Amino acid sequence: MLPWFFLLIGSGLAAFTISALSGGGAGLMLLPILRLGLPAAQVPAALSIGTAVSSASRIALFFRHIHWPVVRWFVPAAMPCVWLGAWLLTYVEPAYLEAALGLFLLGNLPMLLRRTAPVAVSHEQPRWTLALIGGAAGFVSGLTGAVGLIFNRFYLSYGLSKEQVIATRAANEIILHLIKLLLYGLFGLLTPEVLGAGAAVALAALMASWVSRRVLPYLSEVLFKRIGYAAMVLSGVFMCSNATAVLADRHQVALTGSASRQGFQTRLDWAETRLTMEFKYQEGFEFEQVIDWSELPLDQQQRAASLIKAADRVVVEEVRTLRQRSYELYVYRDGQLDKYKL
Repeated sequence: MLPWFFLLIGSGLAAFTISALSGGGAGLMLLPILRLGLPAAQVPAALSIGTAVSSASRIALFFRHIHWPVVRWFVPAAMPCVWLGAWLLTYVEPAYLEAALGLFLLGNLPMLLRRTAPVAVSHEQPRWTLALIGGAAGFVSGLTGAVGLIFNRFYLSYGLSKEQVIATRAANEIILHLIKLLLYGLFGLLTPEVLGAGAAVALAALMASWVSRRVLPYLSEVLFKRIGYAAMVLSGVFMCSNATAVLADRHQVALTGSASRQGFQTRLDWAETRLTMEFKYQEGFEFEQVIDWSELPLDQQQRAASLIKAADRVVVEEVRTLRQRSYELYVYRDGQLDKYKL
């Protein structure tokens, strides 16, 4: 566990420094690292300890830059939704939400690829919009423990300066983090392992606040926004990759491939389902899928009946090419495998 703690502190220092320079996102960057040492349901609790300390340090450093009109409508709407997200954490598989959030973050790629960064003009949002965003932020934060980058686009488009983005986000989130920690404690998620991991993340957050305060004045507003969009896209890639790996293992999904002199083959296994695609240089594409015996046409069942006598196991595959459809029969008998083409 000790090497993991050092990895967590080093990764946390890098993540929180990037977070300060991009307007947020340290929590989303640390999710994969925390999952190396903690169960998925305990990760949000450990993350909330570190992010609460990070928000408190940023408030102390940038207090005079807080944009209070946003805070007044954001926080009251977010507070009840935090409870809902934390409660659902005990029932919902976090990987599904992680995949959805990852795709959402990848939607910022066009903003990153634009040749010129959009210049935001300060304007007041309708109050119901601020309340709606606050409620959504509270719900997602309670369920994942991290929310910064997901709603970072809102702050960047609101017309706030880089200092105001950092300060206002911290003011919005500090109360949410404290409420989440109370709820996680009530739900029995604050174990000694969680507290230790949270302390490591908190230490990294404090060091990152000291570093970022000295670097931030050298960043232009345009570069600040560029870094923010880049962090969102990068976090989306990591979240989608991590969620895909978790869900593939959970649902027994495997994708394999092989090549030979005749062509190549790709096979997808999903629980009890298998789909194979073959390409042979002389014959073209061929798709194979395992089917039930009942799906085999009646005339083919009659032909195959004599071939499966005394069989220990029978596997039927439907084979499709661009021109025709056929079937293959795999018969396992006394440790031997016989293959028949129907």
